[in-house]
Amino acid sequence: MKSFAFCPVSDKRINEKVARSNAAFTVVILAIFALTQNILPVIFLVIDFLLRSADNSRYSLISISSKGIVKYLALDEYMINAGPKLFAARIGFLFSLLIVIAFLSGATAPAFILAGILGVFSFLESVFGICVACEIYPYVIRIFQKANS
Repeated sequence: MKSFAFCPVSDKRINEKVARSNAAFTVVILAIFALTQNILPVIFLVIDFLLRSADNSRYSLISISSKGIVKYLALDEYMINAGPKLFAARIGFLFSLLIVIAFLSGATAPAFILAGILGVFSFLESVFGICVACEIYPYVIRIFQKANS
């Protein structure tokens, strides 16, 4: 019998407050990109999302900063499954990479549209705890299941 999870599951757990802080940093970095039209902040995001999506958040400057802020503010720890956040980081990596490619190839309008979409996703996670990646995950799995059939 075939079945699939509606959200990726991992044996690791992360602090949701750190994940939401990571999303807030992403919003700020994308706002800097939009205001300055300088691609360097997005290149930083590509590298940072790559680290987090490869489960190497210990090297991610955003994750390190978020952990420090959460600790400094003495926010209560709320541990959640890391699977959805790893998947979201992979989506963030893909979007960031596409933004850089579009911007460097001269397609600035699509680059800013992609940045806006990623910014909205990150804002929803940061402020409301809504993980858009979890919402699209079932559709991604269905696409890959059909492709492998």
